[in-house]
Amino acid sequence: MTACEQCERFDRLARLAWELHSLGIRVSLGVPLTGRPVLEVVSESGAKVHITAIRRRCGWVFSWRPWWARLWRRDKWVVAHAANVADIIAAEVNA
Repeated sequence: MTACEQCERFDRLARLAWELHSLGIRVSLGVPLTGRPVLEVVSESGAKVHITAIRRRCGWVFSWRPWWARLWRRDKWVVAHAANVADIIAAEVNA
């Protein structure tokens, strides 16, 4: 992973964090010394969901599938350039 890609990943997560925060959702952006940055979203019930930005053939996507999930489940990701990406994630996290 290049430094440019790492910066772009962080930028996308930071923008998503700001959009979710403006919707009244509690968020925290974690930047580990090694590894990928992760956005922690707290649902209305208090459950914590981790969102990562991943580069795919279709472009950047946000995924909130569990770390142990091996299958790329269709209902656990959204394309990052979607106009209502924060609304989609907010609805999924609070479902």
